[in-house]
Amino acid sequence: MMEWKKSKTRFFRQLPLHLLILPSVICLLIFNYAPMTGLLMAFQDFKPRLGFLHSPWVGFEHFKYMFTYPDSRQVIFNTLLIASLKITANIIVPITFALLLNEIRAILFKRFVQTLVYLPHFLSWVILGGILTDILGNKGIVNHLLTLFGANTIFFLGDGTWFRITVVISDVWKEFGFSAIIYLAAMSGINMSLYEAAEIDGASRLKQTFHITLPSLVPVILVVGTLALGNILNAGFDQIFNLYNPLVYREGDIIDTFVYRVGLMDGSFSFATAVGLFKSVISFILIVTAYRLAHRFGNYRIF
Repeated sequence: MMEWKKSKTRFFRQLPLHLLILPSVICLLIFNYAPMTGLLMAFQDFKPRLGFLHSPWVGFEHFKYMFTYPDSRQVIFNTLLIASLKITANIIVPITFALLLNEIRAILFKRFVQTLVYLPHFLSWVILGGILTDILGNKGIVNHLLTLFGANTIFFLGDGTWFRITVVISDVWKEFGFSAIIYLAAMSGINMSLYEAAEIDGASRLKQTFHITLPSLVPVILVVGTLALGNILNAGFDQIFNLYNPLVYREGDIIDTFVYRVGLMDGSFSFATAVGLFKSVISFILIVTAYRLAHRFGNYRIF
């Protein structure tokens, strides 16, 4: 009885907090959970005029067809390749930038550089896609400079190999400044007495970087790297959708853009839903695995 009274008292004491989050919970249910009923389409031959209740059931036929579809393997390969390159580059480049920025002693210049490299992160790929299309086009400034130096023009957004390179480099350029924040924060927590002891022993700045700074960043690098595994199937829909074209579908098409084209443009709702569900299940497994690895190797916990 006493426990029930305590629970009742605690509930009424916390009632304003529950009411405060109620609108957010309602929005979450409406926009995140209610649409998940659409997953039924993956197991149906969905017809919009028949709806969920009357569309014929086909079981796992769409999933079987997914692995025999001519473009499926190429799309999965493109997704894994582009995502892997992005993850690798988005770890190496921010670490390198953070190490270099940490060596700057002029505070005003350091803050100016930080602000400058943070800005692209806050621009959408709709804007950057248009800018890159103009800059890297056949008559863009990059190809214009190449011709001035006697080099051949490069079809950056029309050649499959160059398209992948462009996607990875532009993503790194957009995100490396913002991603470096976590490494700069980790560097600020390194015990300064380690550097003072190294200076007394005659260690140069380069040796201090390799023997003090980098080893101190290893736990953070492990956490960032393992958590990034959960996004191995997210190669960046916004970016690729705003940059690619039919000329690079084979080398540039990823799972998300493939689902968009097949589902919305071709009207194959059930097949696109099956592909999207397959990706979500694999991503969920990878995220759980990544968190376990982060906890084991980096002592990272979300609660």
